[in-house]
Formats: sequence, C-alpha cells, structure tokens
Amino acid sequence: MTILVDQAMWPAHGRLWAHLISDSDLDELHAFAGANGIPARGFDRDHYDVPDDAIERLVAAGARAVSAHELVRALIASGLRVTARERRDTR
Repeated sequence: MTILVDQAMWPAHGRLWAHLISDSDLDELHAFAGANGIPARGFDRDHYDVPDDAIERLVAAGARAVSAHELVRALIASGLRVTARERRDTR
C-alpha cells in the first residue's frame, strides 16, 4: 500500500487543501489518516481533504507527495475512485 498526497491548491475556508488517498485500500487510508491527526470528517468517499499545513507532517509519516495528475491516475487505477456521476447519483 502507498499513501499519496497532492499539492494544496483547492481553496476553502480561508486556506488551501490537498487530497490524501490510498492506492489500494480504504481501511489503510483511514488508519493512516487517524494516526496522523486527520479527522474523519475530512473523508470524502475516496479521499481525505487535508489542509496545506498538514502535508509536510503526512510526508514525514510516510505519504508520498505527488502531482494532482498522478494522484488521480493512482486513484483510478486502484478501483477506489468515486466518479462525479456516482457522487451525483447518491445525493
């Protein structure tokens, strides 16, 4: 399993946010996030939204910093990605 984090570029709530994913297993993603102080409310179906000031700490804990493009490719390849259509259909 590899945990990946992209660069913070999504503005919300007065700060920039990044995404944290697993390339294989949501249970391991939840465990990694919890062990590193990322609250469960940050989970959004296939990823965690993480604030820019957490990225350095997550990388130090073992996450691999990648581009947003690489993160999306890894999420799709993992089979864990929730598409925009699936998001709309479940609301």
